[in-house]
Amino acid sequence: MPSKMNMAPLALAALLCVSNTALAQEQVVKIGVTGPLSGANAFAGKDNENGVRLAVEDLNAQKIKVAGKTLRFELQSEDDAGDPKQGVTVAQKLVDGGVKFVLGPYNSGVAIPASRVYNDAGALMSTVGTNPKITQGGYKTVFRIVASDSQVGGSMANYAAKELKLKNVGVIDDRTAFGTGIATEFKRQAQAAGIKVAGHEFTNDKASDFAAILTSLRAKKVDAIFFGGYAPQGAPMARQMKALGLNVPLLGGDTLCSPEMAKLGGPAVGENVRCAQAGAIIAKQPNGPAFLTKYKTRFKRDPDVYAPSFYDQTMFIAQAIKAANSLDPAAVAQQLRTQSYQGVVGTYGYDDKGKLKKTTVTVYTFKNGALAPLASY
Repeated sequence: MPSKMNMAPLALAALLCVSNTALAQEQVVKIGVTGPLSGANAFAGKDNENGVRLAVEDLNAQKIKVAGKTLRFELQSEDDAGDPKQGVTVAQKLVDGGVKFVLGPYNSGVAIPASRVYNDAGALMSTVGTNPKITQGGYKTVFRIVASDSQVGGSMANYAAKELKLKNVGVIDDRTAFGTGIATEFKRQAQAAGIKVAGHEFTNDKASDFAAILTSLRAKKVDAIFFGGYAPQGAPMARQMKALGLNVPLLGGDTLCSPEMAKLGGPAVGENVRCAQAGAIIAKQPNGPAFLTKYKTRFKRDPDVYAPSFYDQTMFIAQAIKAANSLDPAAVAQQLRTQSYQGVVGTYGYDDKGKLKKTTVTVYTFKNGALAPLASY
């Protein structure tokens, strides 16, 4: 019989053996997230990250197996600051670190150049960047997980013509890839619907004073303004419209459908703001209320615009990994294009260009500081 002094080393050796066996049966899968974690749009970047984090936690609880190994998903989040140059640097850092699946970028202007880095490295990129150019590069592992500018801009133009019955609008864009893309699509489709575009003005995504632009459009007697840009500019624009007596609707895309609009705009943001966001009304989806509760319990706040979409795509990627029985991004991408997935904000399925085959766009306004849905297209 071994002495007590010999028992400890033997027990330790046995424990190490079991531990090494467990590790040998486990496969780490790094999930990258890239978005603005600093700057004016940091609220959106953190929200997107939270959506992926929640999915990673749910997936690890499922103990998914591929090729006989249990997968352990790990989140690696990087700040691209909404800047194209930094976005490319972050993309290179992620792929150099062995990350094969990336959620983001948030900004179209970052997604366009970063997509080439991910494609060249054979990594899979899933973005909410809405500029159509993102899926026109012919990259087989790039996916847009929401509606494009043409779909969102078109829905708002349709709503403006049929529901608001607008005749004469002004357009402002912030010259970013997103802002220019969605403003151009709204303008094109509004004109096709018989709406006159009285003027197209320009600003930037760091601006805070819009008095000159708004005064110019007021003189042209516009009955609405469409803004292609982000909430940190949209909110002060709404305040300045009110101060100038320009009491017409402020229209925009998904980036204005953010609690940040009400937070920054205060009483100037209400039913005068109309925004179009990709996806169905989450609270009315079968799994929507449960997700909203889970998110708030986990992060002590309500989700912003895209946390549900990032959650859904992360879960869809995991489903595709299981179906492919592989961690090869090309094989996973093929499954994403051939399968469908029922997420918390709708059904996902992609064409050969990485665009959603079918998508819903919902128009919202603000009531008592909260988003209120008006119509879905």
